[in-house]
Amino acid sequence: MTIFSTFSPAVRTNLTVLFAAGLCFWAGLAGLLPTLPLFIETLGGSGQQIGIVMASFAVGLLAARPYLSRLADERGRKVVLMVGLSAIAIAPFGYLLVQFLPRAIVPLSLGGYTLTLDSSILAMIGIRAFHGLSIAAFVVAYSALVLDLAPPANRGELIGYMTLVNPIGLALGPAIGGFLYEATGFTTAFLAMGLLGIVGLLLVARLHEPYQPRSADDAPPKVFWGQLWTGRVRTPAIILLLVGLAFGTLSTFVPLYVREAGLALNVGLIYTASAAASFMSRLVAGRASDRYGRGRFITVSLLLYSVGMGIFWLAESAPMFLLAGFVQGFAGGTLIPMIAALMGDRSTASDRGRTFGLAMVGFDVGIALAGPVFGTIADQIGYRGIFGLSGVMTLVGMGIFATANSKDLPHSLRFALGRGQDVYAIDLPQTIKSP
Repeated sequence: MTIFSTFSPAVRTNLTVLFAAGLCFWAGLAGLLPTLPLFIETLGGSGQQIGIVMASFAVGLLAARPYLSRLADERGRKVVLMVGLSAIAIAPFGYLLVQFLPRAIVPLSLGGYTLTLDSSILAMIGIRAFHGLSIAAFVVAYSALVLDLAPPANRGELIGYMTLVNPIGLALGPAIGGFLYEATGFTTAFLAMGLLGIVGLLLVARLHEPYQPRSADDAPPKVFWGQLWTGRVRTPAIILLLVGLAFGTLSTFVPLYVREAGLALNVGLIYTASAAASFMSRLVAGRASDRYGRGRFITVSLLLYSVGMGIFWLAESAPMFLLAGFVQGFAGGTLIPMIAALMGDRSTASDRGRTFGLAMVGFDVGIALAGPVFGTIADQIGYRGIFGLSGVMTLVGMGIFATANSKDLPHSLRFALGRGQDVYAIDLPQTIKSP
């Protein structure tokens, strides 16, 4: 990590504060993963309703993503970071309040189909959608700020190190949340996650960002969506859509799948294994991609993601579940920083928030679809089957990336195999070479 010694003291302080705030964000967000589906179940939620509530997170994400991505470019990264941490701080308190609200269950008949409206489930959907603002804001602003600070030749290395907040937070959060739940119940576990959001807000208040926002941008909102199908964004967005389907299945249904399998396993340990592997991959992949290009690392990560979901599909013991989490974590820990660095290569400082935000829209949609779609399927074929389907999705993603990441098939294959440069790169590190 000698790259940090090349920065001025002010930049190192900024990076340290940003890293600490990132730890609070991811731990506060991930700490609810082992407990929230179980909490929804105590409110009377079915498998389908649990999926809908969890997927509502992505509804808030999608609704807020265009505005917050533009805001990061027009008003600066710091204000958007604070929006994300505010959602982390507030949402856990909202979940707890639902159990004290008067509950009403109203059956409705629509065209011969009976629909049951549950006020508790509807309230959870609303709060979960608000919670989705967190990632819509924080991830884009955090990545953009790191890329602002990174020299082009070390872009992958720095974002690899700085995104270690993700696996560390994903390791600490579920472990803490799962332990507090088992020791004292939902209330303490949820309050602890809200407190982490508050600490993160206090840290971000100390940041001094180097990026100077442009003057007011008069471009209409449709410009944001108009760039989604451009060559530099289209394929990353499609890949993240398919990965989002797999990740949404993992984050929503693992606790229920483990229980269906009849295993006495702390689900938080699966997320911890995933986070440990993600940590390991980020230490090496980012720096190596600066030297050898992003393509081969994206290809391998998609293959490993498929293997990880396949192991989940076959898992019948605690060691198998932990191995599946480890492989999936290694894949995710490589893929997300590589996509971030790739979009950094393909953008300038003034449109970095929008470009990365557009690519992440695919991930948002995948998470949004995973809960209700796979939740409905799980009610028919069980949780094991939906993990197998998720593995197929990421395998399809690898095929799409290998054949459609560039302007034509030959260029796409060369970049996917690490034999050619990215034709869409605006600011490509000059150190890239073949091994």
